[in-house]
Amino acid sequence: MQPGFEHEPVLPSQVLEAFACLPNEGILLDCTLGGAGHSALLLQAHPGWQLIGLDQDPNARVAAAEKLSPYRERVQIIATNFACYQPASPVVAVLADLGVSSHQLNQAERGFSFRSDGPLDMRMNPEGARETAAALIDRLTETELADLLFHNGEERLARRIARKLVAEKPWDDGKRGTAALAYAIAGCYPPKQRHGRIHAATRSFQALRIAVNDELGALETLLDQAPHWLQSGARFAVISFHSLEDRLVKNSFKSNPSLQVITRKPLIADAAEEASNARARSAKLRVSEKL
Repeated sequence: MQPGFEHEPVLPSQVLEAFACLPNEGILLDCTLGGAGHSALLLQAHPGWQLIGLDQDPNARVAAAEKLSPYRERVQIIATNFACYQPASPVVAVLADLGVSSHQLNQAERGFSFRSDGPLDMRMNPEGARETAAALIDRLTETELADLLFHNGEERLARRIARKLVAEKPWDDGKRGTAALAYAIAGCYPPKQRHGRIHAATRSFQALRIAVNDELGALETLLDQAPHWLQSGARFAVISFHSLEDRLVKNSFKSNPSLQVITRKPLIADAAEEASNARARSAKLRVSEKL
């Protein structure tokens, strides 16, 4: 595995069970390949499957290629965002794990986390043309920034935080990073609420990351297009990590006449997995099947 790349797939047994009933021949499309934890398990469980793995993060693709080296002749890895991809032929399974990997969070230079100081980047593809989180904050008006924090992060203090961040512009001058941003956001909270179980800046960082990478727009595109990629009886599974994503997945599965909902309620981690993998605590798996 690439040095420093940490990846423990969430809900592994639930994903295997969701796809266990599928034919042993076909194409698995992993829309968010990451470190290939899920894909490696599925290729082992289904010896007749071929894999197409998508990821826009170059570090993830290197790590995935190493993880999947035993299955090399069955694997194709493509550098792309899943919203920009169309398979050439129908597939037997589509999987999307929408979470940010531990590796991305732990790399201070990526700017995803406030746990260690780093530049205000937050781009999933650091080689891409999208603007950084710092540039986004500087470009938006106070009202636009408040709306973004409220919509993408469900942040109840969105207006107060937006006023603070706009007053402290510029953020894109390279002088301040994630630690300064988190400090400014936390300062908008009453003192007793700044050090709870969830850091005061968590929702705002989530909101900015979603906006920088257009994550909700990409998910909406996937939910609209993926049912057309499935062969009859194929399955489409999505792992989400916050209510905005889960709501989109739930409503899309229910409203699509070509899909049958398999999971009336989302599958979640058991106590043992929650204890061993903190990321699994917020993971929700929903599964549908092509009619």
